[in-house]
Amino acid sequence: MISYDKLWKTLSEKNISQYKLIKHYHISTGQLDRLRKNENVSTYTLNQLCTILDCKLEDIAEYVKD
Repeated sequence: MISYDKLWKTLSEKNISQYKLIKHYHISTGQLDRLRKNENVSTYTLNQLCTILDCKLEDIAEYVKD
């Protein structure tokens, strides 16, 4: 399973709110909801987040064995 728990920590460290992701960077609320629930998101979304946060994929996601 892919976990996005690191995303919330990275957002906090970069001082970017979910509100800013929605209003300034046009990340949809549906995408954020899927990320909160560790559901499937597209690589396009992951790429956008890495670009916005100026980070690597491993800073926002990790593989966790069931």
